[in-house]
Amino acid sequence: MTLFDEAPDAPEPDDDQSWDQVRHRATRCRACPLWQPATQTVFGEGPVPAQVMLVGEQPGDQEDKAGRPFVGPAGEILDRALADLDVDRGALYVTNAVKHFKFEPRGKRRIHQTPNAGEVQACHPWITAELALVRPRLVVVMGATAARSLLGSKFRVTKQHGVAVPSLHAEVVTATIHPSAVLRVPPAVREQTYDGMVADLRASFALVS
Repeated sequence: MTLFDEAPDAPEPDDDQSWDQVRHRATRCRACPLWQPATQTVFGEGPVPAQVMLVGEQPGDQEDKAGRPFVGPAGEILDRALADLDVDRGALYVTNAVKHFKFEPRGKRRIHQTPNAGEVQACHPWITAELALVRPRLVVVMGATAARSLLGSKFRVTKQHGVAVPSLHAEVVTATIHPSAVLRVPPAVREQTYDGMVADLRASFALVS
């Protein structure tokens, strides 16, 4: 049995796969239909191995075009949070549970759509491979889709954020909201929402400091 048995339409790397090999194979993944309208596969980036791995939902419009995770508006929020915590993003491995941008065309715009359970499952072998290669001590899942991918459908970020939860994926696994959630709330509570995310990240990093 290989690491990729859960998604038979995805290429199957060997057991001695390197990160570059896995990334290359992910570009050819056809395990779900999301690859068709997307510009490209957006794989994770950062040092391999790394002490900390941040897992978001999926690439957005700008990430899809650039081929890099968290370079759009949500990435700006994440970068601000890491700067406030004096954490170097370059020391972290940053990725998404789903590697292709799911969207609905609306005129010239591409509107984000939440991946469904089948799409999350189809991408699960890639995030599993990243975990095996990165070997993080701490994994922070950001948002419900990332939590569903790594912690199951019953996990609730709203109730279990900022604390360690049982998991085989790393020594410590925690959860917080997705940075894009800060942008979606009304302006009157935006800073409060942001502060809550930063508090979760601070508590998470403290668990492995």
